[in-house]
Amino acid sequence: MNLGRRIGELSKARVVSVEFKRFADGESYVRFEDAVKNEDIVVVQTTGPPQNENLIQLLLMADNARDMQARSITAVVPYLAYARQDDRFRSGEAFSIRTIVTLLKTCGVSRIVTVNSHNPALLKTLPVATEDLSAFSLLAEHFKNRGFEGAFSASLGKKGMDVAIEANKILKGGCGYVSTQRDRVSGEVTIEKKTLPVRNRDVVVFDDVMSSGKSMAKAVTWIKEQGARRVYVACVHVILIDDGRERVLRSGAEGIVGTDSVPGPLSEVSIAPLIVSTLR
Repeated sequence: MNLGRRIGELSKARVVSVEFKRFADGESYVRFEDAVKNEDIVVVQTTGPPQNENLIQLLLMADNARDMQARSITAVVPYLAYARQDDRFRSGEAFSIRTIVTLLKTCGVSRIVTVNSHNPALLKTLPVATEDLSAFSLLAEHFKNRGFEGAFSASLGKKGMDVAIEANKILKGGCGYVSTQRDRVSGEVTIEKKTLPVRNRDVVVFDDVMSSGKSMAKAVTWIKEQGARRVYVACVHVILIDDGRERVLRSGAEGIVGTDSVPGPLSEVSIAPLIVSTLR
């Protein structure tokens, strides 16, 4: 069952089926199978890979709802593509996330609900009302239910310390972060070997998004080198292109758990209840 249908059922809302197809030249076709006039519409579309195609489908659905005279349009975009390009880090760069939000506004979206976006504070300055939810507590509850209460909660980078703190409220085993540094040009991440109190302990490393898995693999390797007993990875948006999954597991992780924000074989935790509680 996909996330949109699960949200519809939990909220007891009417689910409008959408016909999708891809033309021979790669363009997308969208058709609503029911009328939406004078309805408050929630368009659910994550924008993980293939990001560009999923974004175009999201824009087509939103604009179609506007054109079919929906009363209001809320876009639920759990993984919001281009959110990491949240500034001009180098002269001449496109401010990508601002472009995406502007396009959504043009297509009639008046509210965006996303999950663990890269920079929630920046989203609030853009021209559409945005609510950013956190799924880290759901991931921590998942591990608590699997018997990991008391595990150490870790995150990547000092800015991610809030993530570890949120998870620790549930696992209650202490928390800390693996110090990281990212090169703005190459994107390469280096690990500062800061000691953590993890010897002979179970550790869950929490992160918002994993694309290649390189940063996470380096973090897991360092945690294992410090004598951790078992290390698991909990990630909200699991993309892991190419051999990313194998890279993280080879580094010493026992397993990877993700949510259904980006559907895949590692999507063990559903964010549908989180989204439904917000929509209500």
